[in-house]
Amino acid sequence: MTAPHPGSPLGLPADDRAASPYTGYTRAHWEAAADGLLRAAWRWATPGGALLDLPGRPSVSGVRSDGLEGYARTFLAAAFRVAGANGADPHGWLDRYADGLAAGTRAPGRDDAESWPLIRDHAVFGQPMVESASVAIGLRLTRPWLWDRLDPGVQDRAARWLRDALLHTPAPNNWYLFPYSVAGFLESVGRGDAVTARARQRALDLLEGWYRGDGWYSDGDGRAFDHYNGWALHLYPVLDAHLSGDTELSAHYGARLREHLEGFSLLFGGDGAPIHFGRSLPYRFAAASSVALGAVTGHTPLTPGASRRVVNGALRYFLDRGAAGADGLLSLGWHGPHEASLQNYSGPASPYWASKAFVALLAPGDHPLWTATEEPAPSEGPDRVLALPAPGLLVQSTRADGIVRLHNHGSDHVRPHEGEAQVQDDPLYSRQSYSTVTGPTARGNVADNHLAVVVAGVRSGRRVVRALGAGAGDGWGWAASWHRPVFTSGPAMVPGLRVESVTVARGRYELRVHRVLGAPPGARVEQTGWATGRDDTVVSALHGLYGWEDRDEVRAPQGTAYTPWAVVPRLSAAVEGTVLLVALGSLTAEPGATPLDAVVSGVDVDGDTVEVRWAEDAATTRVVLGPPSVTHG
Repeated sequence: MTAPHPGSPLGLPADDRAASPYTGYTRAHWEAAADGLLRAAWRWATPGGALLDLPGRPSVSGVRSDGLEGYARTFLAAAFRVAGANGADPHGWLDRYADGLAAGTRAPGRDDAESWPLIRDHAVFGQPMVESASVAIGLRLTRPWLWDRLDPGVQDRAARWLRDALLHTPAPNNWYLFPYSVAGFLESVGRGDAVTARARQRALDLLEGWYRGDGWYSDGDGRAFDHYNGWALHLYPVLDAHLSGDTELSAHYGARLREHLEGFSLLFGGDGAPIHFGRSLPYRFAAASSVALGAVTGHTPLTPGASRRVVNGALRYFLDRGAAGADGLLSLGWHGPHEASLQNYSGPASPYWASKAFVALLAPGDHPLWTATEEPAPSEGPDRVLALPAPGLLVQSTRADGIVRLHNHGSDHVRPHEGEAQVQDDPLYSRQSYSTVTGPTARGNVADNHLAVVVAGVRSGRRVVRALGAGAGDGWGWAASWHRPVFTSGPAMVPGLRVESVTVARGRYELRVHRVLGAPPGARVEQTGWATGRDDTVVSALHGLYGWEDRDEVRAPQGTAYTPWAVVPRLSAAVEGTVLLVALGSLTAEPGATPLDAVVSGVDVDGDTVEVRWAEDAATTRVVLGPPSVTHG
């Protein structure tokens, strides 16, 4: 054992580098982290323990809903902690949650110090429906030590409050799994009926429609592929099947989880960071919950040592970077507080959805997840490029610097009923590329990793991303998409204007090919690269290969989740009609990396075909636009 964990506000034990040579973390670190987070949060509980009113600006749902969120989300951590210890509860967490349950359900909806808000439709301050699932799962996990010991009157009140989740309308996405989870608990304690059965079947029917393949669900009827796959769309049905012992459901949804983890497990960098992509990023190490659940249930392609490396790495990554402040509370942000990472539903207790990662504690101390020695994470192996055609994503990892990059050619956050011009550009979805060491720039700053058409001085945004395909070979891969440029002032769209884009990844390099069609006279096109800080060890480079005229750098004073101030490389050119553009990009922390102007030895363009010759090995990459095809050899 080494010296005690440096500077931890959670009271973590000393590192164990023999069992965990990469992170030093063991199961004891997870128990201590759960206890430390709970101890800090309970300092802000109401006298009866029904609400945990953590300090900070309220969410759009209001202070009372935020207090329920504090209770429910921390209860989930406590439940995993106690259930994983077979009921051992040295800190008396369950007594506190039992008292809070009794106080919160005594008069729901009343404006007093303890009462929980009522569960209503998602459009009517519906956040309590979200929290009902955490309450239900917590009760289900701890049934012998909490629920079964409650006064029958408290049980009846709690069941009535939870049942409202089955009688109101969820948001049209993963929210349907909240009444599903509530119904699962009610059925497990003998309170099932036609209403609970209907809620569960409705969720499973929707889940089938949202499954797109490659282990990926869309979060709703559109094409939103993000961390909600792991911490919601896979977690709820697989955990439910695990707790109920339903082998048929476990096999069905477990097989999908296994396939999901084939690709998703690569999205954690060598430093443990999950990919910075999509909404609700303040949930932080919840990103590892699907990896942990796969290890607990056996539905995983990873060895126990690799699973342990990923989940330990994610937890340590955030704790080492100040996610829990000096007061032990998880802040609203990424490392520390970060306003641009938030949504309007983010409240002081929102980050405690990170509690889902403590599902790892359902593996007891003698489970291979904790007895196997840590092994390298998937991103710490040889350089990889992985194409995921169903979601339209391309994953690129490099062992030398531990960086993972995600090239997005299929995910957006536009719901089917929304017109492209009626939604704001969302930096967490609309950029072409994301990584484990950079974040997108904020609205109001220059957009990183973006192809903008500039008309009358107005830069276009990217809203709906229409996937065109993806594929991979030995050490390389590609993904393609097209979009209609959307403008925030003046006419929302230019008739006939569209952009087709192909990314080819190889090693640390990204070949970025765009075809702009229907550009009006006087238009310009701009391509930006990765946003990095002034003193970063990570270097962003962008080099024009064909069609680009100018290069400069643009400042992003609001920075990113990784740096308070950033700079972005940019290429630009005048365009009209149909124009083909080719650039080479790179994001690396590898010392002495070859300059981009020496990487490619030649570029030939013939109509809709681009051939790029690589200097290092004389290989040729051939990209054909519309419909896209890519070969390399």
